Amino acid sequence: MTPARTEASDPVRDPVRKGNGTLDLDPDQVGRDLVSLVLTVVELLRQLMERQALRRCDQGDVTDDQVERIGTTLMLLDQRMDELCEQHGLTRDDLNLDLGPLGTLLER
Repeated sequence: MTPARTEASDPVRDPVRKGNGTLDLDPDQVGRDLVSLVLTVVELLRQLMERQALRRCDQGDVTDDQVERIGTTLMLLDQRMDELCEQHGLTRDDLNLDLGPLGTLLER
């Protein structure tokens, strides 16, 4: 007879639990992974905003003054992303997720 599985001991529901009942969590790695995830989302949004701005500029939907402001804003955001990556020991490549057959999440 096999012992009944409880929710706390189910490895499917709790994949980070070790066989001896302790959790294998490295606080530094968890924090770095969270920062990486947040910066990945920010980078994805930055790239989408950049593409939309280029599309609008190509269509002539913006004035010259707006083009200048958009360009400056996107440039400053790109610089800030570099600073945040450096501050947390990440590279832009660290932010790119491999989606298997779909390719990567971010443009290179």
